[in-house]
Amino acid sequence: MSDADREKWDNRYREGAYAERGHASAYLVECLPLMQPPRARALDLACGAGRNALYLASQGFTVDAVDIATEALLRGSQAAEAASLQGINWVQQDLDAGLPGGLDDYGLIIMMRYLDITLLRAAAQQLLPGGYLLAEVHLQTDQKVAGPSGSAFRAIAGDLKTAATDLDIIDYSEGLELDPDGRQVALARLLARAVTG
Repeated sequence: MSDADREKWDNRYREGAYAERGHASAYLVECLPLMQPPRARALDLACGAGRNALYLASQGFTVDAVDIATEALLRGSQAAEAASLQGINWVQQDLDAGLPGGLDDYGLIIMMRYLDITLLRAAAQQLLPGGYLLAEVHLQTDQKVAGPSGSAFRAIAGDLKTAATDLDIIDYSEGLELDPDGRQVALARLLARAVTG
């Protein structure tokens, strides 16, 4: 990602973008009780202002929350402090350059509403045996839906499933959903588990 792109995201968060989206992903909330990760350590890729990292921390996880936008991470850090949540490591990283070094041994890895199948495949290699991969991405559709307008930011049908070729797929779906704010979105959702041996 270019410096201009990084600045664009920092400006968006500085101006209050996504401030109304403080709730955790409905899919994460739905799936978390179904999981028994081998370790309560999670990686949140493209975490934005940390709504999902904050939720995971409230559920007893230690979280590495990674995003390119310094302003988003600052907002997340402030929200964690206000909620007296500890155990979140806020990491500024351009994910176009790959995963940060030194982060591994996760019981759970999530990537919500960010599309990079190659990155997700690489992240899956950081799961402990029995660890979980949970992802939700915008899906290409001809329906009128909320979310990014460019097809480059939306997965083609079946794309997300390819990130889990070496994992046991527990749940996979593609289709129209209603976000908690009432907007219709087209999503692909994946929950998979690393083979235990």
